[in-house]
Amino acid sequence: MTDPDGLERLWTPHRMAYVRNASDEAVAHDPDLPACPFCRITPDPETSRDDEMVVARGATSYAVLNKYPYNPGHLMVLPYRHVADYTDLDDEETAEVALLTKQAIGTIRRIAQPHAFNIGLNLGGAAGGSLSGHFHQHVVPRWTGDAGFITVISGTKAIPQLLEETRDLLVGAWR
Repeated sequence: MTDPDGLERLWTPHRMAYVRNASDEAVAHDPDLPACPFCRITPDPETSRDDEMVVARGATSYAVLNKYPYNPGHLMVLPYRHVADYTDLDDEETAEVALLTKQAIGTIRRIAQPHAFNIGLNLGGAAGGSLSGHFHQHVVPRWTGDAGFITVISGTKAIPQLLEETRDLLVGAWR
């Protein structure tokens, strides 16, 4: 039904948890690990935790698959250092985030031939950043028609490839 303003409404009451900052509540975790999941990943794979989805490591930054992808190959590029804002990055981190982003785009193009990309930042919780305390940049491959019926109608994204398979392809093709 269309309201007098001419707009359709899609009611999503489950999103209210984000509006109320429920996602920012402390989550019980191992006290020996950093609370931030991005900080558990270090430059050294021998000392790193939760790094099974890391695709590439640099000196100051790394690329990791998103555990909740919009599409196969959706990854994030971020510094090891826990900073919240783009302006908090030092020059070396800024350069390496840019380099890893370019490499991610090239690698994904070689293995998956997407039609386009979304490259984006959500700086702050109100901008959609669910882990806004640790800066990260999304690299999302897109294909014409990738938001199909099931996504639009039921809010469910069908991902045709397992994260492990995507990671193996990206690691094997990363230059």
